[in-house]
Amino acid sequence: MGDQNYAKLHIAMLPWLAFGHLIPFLELAKLLASKGHNISFISTSRNIDRLPQIPQTLTPFIQFIKINLPKALNLPENADSTKDLPFNKVKYLKLACDRLQTPLAHFLETSSPDWIMCDFVTYWVGPIAAERGIRSAYFSVFPALMLCFAGTPEVAMHGDDSRVTLEDFVKRPKWVSFQSEVRPSMFQLIRGNENFNAVEENVSDAYRLGATVRGCDAVIVRSSFGFELEWLNLLDELYKKPVIPAGLLPAAADTECHACWPETKQWLDMHEKGSVVYIAFGTETKPSQYELTQLALGLELCGLPFYWVLIDQRGVSDDDVIELPCGFEERTRGRGVVCRGWAPQFKILNHDSVGGLLIHSGMSSVVEGFQLGKPLVLLPFLMDQGLIASYLVEKKMAYMIHREDVDGSFTPESVADSLSLVMVREEGKMYREKAKEMMGLFGDRDVQDDYVDDLIRFLQT
Repeated sequence: MGDQNYAKLHIAMLPWLAFGHLIPFLELAKLLASKGHNISFISTSRNIDRLPQIPQTLTPFIQFIKINLPKALNLPENADSTKDLPFNKVKYLKLACDRLQTPLAHFLETSSPDWIMCDFVTYWVGPIAAERGIRSAYFSVFPALMLCFAGTPEVAMHGDDSRVTLEDFVKRPKWVSFQSEVRPSMFQLIRGNENFNAVEENVSDAYRLGATVRGCDAVIVRSSFGFELEWLNLLDELYKKPVIPAGLLPAAADTECHACWPETKQWLDMHEKGSVVYIAFGTETKPSQYELTQLALGLELCGLPFYWVLIDQRGVSDDDVIELPCGFEERTRGRGVVCRGWAPQFKILNHDSVGGLLIHSGMSSVVEGFQLGKPLVLLPFLMDQGLIASYLVEKKMAYMIHREDVDGSFTPESVADSLSLVMVREEGKMYREKAKEMMGLFGDRDVQDDYVDDLIRFLQT
């Protein structure tokens, strides 16, 4: 182990209250704990209770600190994470999170960790930690290209005269000097515009990101030089402070005995190798009724077996009802499964019958798919997903379903054709071969271990 001659660290972690953030923080926590460092993982009781179990060998090193989420006006009861409430109410969760400043300050005073790793939402962590002589790092679950698109901390916080309208944000930023077609689509910007700008006393996501970076001592990124060297180098120039890639954090083998797995495995065993498409859009991305209908009709049209993890409600306060087309499940029974609850994603993807993924381009799903050598079909919904998807397409790593730029419309035929191309047809063989090639980049445990050792060496200096 690269850090064996150094003193052991105590690292506090405060991820944003979204499982797409909590899980990567936990993965990094486990890697640090496996080197003998102590982790204080801070979140609400309800969120911690919903996290995957950690290996028993790591329990002496990871302490879960359960905190109460303060109440906020318009925040529904028991809404401890973004999956518990509709998209238009996430702003109230951020306001509640901002009220954690006092309990966090108390924790830092009584526990005195060497470092605290925070997320982009909690832009106030850096100054609170600095006042107490504790160093802070922003751990970005987003890749460097996403952060580069936002610009320097000052640009993120206060804007830039070259980006005034939404149309300006679909162009390559002026500070990106190398050639790249990475960009979001207009419909993704429109969809996320409420979070991007300040609404109802909430601080905008752009300001939160910029202030977080400005106030911290270092930036740690879920990324690797093999994945996005140019963007990591640019980020170093933009931030003018240490930027350390933590590796891509491939998922560990799932050894838990899930109650639903025997039945799921039995269904997967019925299908030929590489024939099943797995569809999931993360824990928070809920399609609109239009998107749900087009997807369902496309799956029906393509004729491939499918396993679809469908989020059709975000918490009990979500009254935007979406429904599959009438008769869809009856017409596809046997060929397809629609799972409306939790599914053991890694176990399913690791099954030989799964031949491809249809995903939203969230980094965790991208990493899991590629570490197992599964080709990707992308259907991004939000800005960060659009940036990741366009980068994967630019690098010819994956294929994206065509959507109209302004309204995001797409056809069932485009869904069916994209799946057939990537999973079946000869002209899509390049995507299947590329996915196998990506197993080394995304799944190499020795490479990941080196990134963690380098990170630890930095934290110990």
